[in-house]
Amino acid sequence: MTQGMTQGMTKGVNQAKGEGMRRLAVLALLVFVVMASAIGSVFAKHEARKLFTELQRLNVERDRMEVEWGQLQIEQSTWSTYARVEQLAREDMKMRPPTADEMMLLGR
Repeated sequence: MTQGMTQGMTKGVNQAKGEGMRRLAVLALLVFVVMASAIGSVFAKHEARKLFTELQRLNVERDRMEVEWGQLQIEQSTWSTYARVEQLAREDMKMRPPTADEMMLLGR
């Protein structure tokens, strides 16, 4: 073999090594990108589940508060009825309607 042939073969081997390294680097990059995408997908799914759970909890709390609000409205209307106010005025405050003698009519 001549020296020219040896150099040509060495150059071909070096090119093959360089191309193989390039392919390996591209493959490693693709594996990294796929793994990062998979991890990101799992993370996003986990966050979505956490947020859905929080939404369900808040919906239950909202429903409980709506029931409580309705009960408070009923209680308020019960406490503020005319009959209730009159009963408290008579019993607790010893109030009574004025008699005819105690009333005074004012004219214009």
